[in-house]
Amino acid sequence: GRVVDFDDAALRGKGCRVAITFDDGYLDNLEVAAPILGELGLPFTVFVTSEFVRHGKAGFLSPNALRALAALPGVQIGAHGANHVALTQCDQATLRNELASSRHYLEDVLGREVRTLAYPYGAANRRVRNAALATGYQLGACSLAGINPLERDPLLLARTEIVSFDSARVFAQKLHGDWDWYRWRTQDPACF
Repeated sequence: GRVVDFDDAALRGKGCRVAITFDDGYLDNLEVAAPILGELGLPFTVFVTSEFVRHGKAGFLSPNALRALAALPGVQIGAHGANHVALTQCDQATLRNELASSRHYLEDVLGREVRTLAYPYGAANRRVRNAALATGYQLGACSLAGINPLERDPLLLARTEIVSFDSARVFAQKLHGDWDWYRWRTQDPACF
C-alpha cells in the first residue's frame, strides 16, 4: 500500500467527485483501509455481503467489526447481496430475497437504513435494477467501467476499478476518464 498524493485542478474545475468503495466486506476494510482513509479525511463506502457477516466467514467483518466500521467518521455501509451471487442469474423470488434479506440484516445489525447497493460481480440489468428499486435501494453500482454523467441512472452507476499496481499516471488517467474505453468490453446494463 502506497498513498498517491493527487490534486488535479482540471477535475476540480469540472465539479468532478470521486467515491471510494470496497466490495464484499473484508475485515481489512476496518483494519487497513479505514485508518489510512480516516487519517486522510477521505470518506468511503463498504458494500457488505450479509451472509458472510452472519455466518462469521473467515477474513470478513463480524457483526461487531461491522458496527465498529460503520461508527467511524465518513464511513457508509451498503449492501452487496445476501450470498454474493450474480443477481442476473437469479429467478425473481431469489432475486427479491437476495436484495431484501441483505438490506434488512445490515439494517438490523447497524440500527440504520441501508439504501445503497453494489451488485455482486457487477451483474445487473433492467430487471435487477427494477427489483433493487422495488426493494428500497436508491443507489446501485454495476461493473460498467467509466465516469458517470449527471443523467446516469443512480441504480446503474458505473465504477472505475483502481488496483494496487496502478501508477500515479494511470490513476490520473482513470480519474480523467481516459480508461473509460473499458466500458466497451461489457454491455451497459441500462440497455438490457
